[in-house]
Amino acid sequence: MTIEIREAGEDDFFGWLPLFEAYCRFYETELDDQKALIVWNWLRDEHNPLRAALAVDEEGTPVGLAHYRLVPSTLDATNGLFLDDLYVDEALRGTGAGRALIEYVHARAAEVGHGGVQWITAADNETAQHLYDRLARRTSWVTYEMDA
Repeated sequence: MTIEIREAGEDDFFGWLPLFEAYCRFYETELDDQKALIVWNWLRDEHNPLRAALAVDEEGTPVGLAHYRLVPSTLDATNGLFLDDLYVDEALRGTGAGRALIEYVHARAAEVGHGGVQWITAADNETAQHLYDRLARRTSWVTYEMDA
């Protein structure tokens, strides 16, 4: 199977949506129409830092997504990218689509300031961590969250 990685375009909403729905389901988060449209509009807004890359198959059907954004690093005085969301259709896992999406984002990071790429994942997402451990360095940082 040949997978191509490209930026999501204006006409990709209906290809992106089922992937984003599945991603939200995986993390047990409800996605309603309003939230989907807000995220899609962020992705399409040139003034919003959030971007999306899609993995597409030979027919041009999206089979994976990566949402990423520019993040300045004050300690390094560089810009890098934060990979917010990564999802590949369950039937196509193991085809290299996830790796290709991460490598695509990594190449974009080199274009914006050589700060690299950072991301987090759930502690119990061991399947994804097998891939991540082959591509990147696991850090010792601890993540905290404050609710609104």
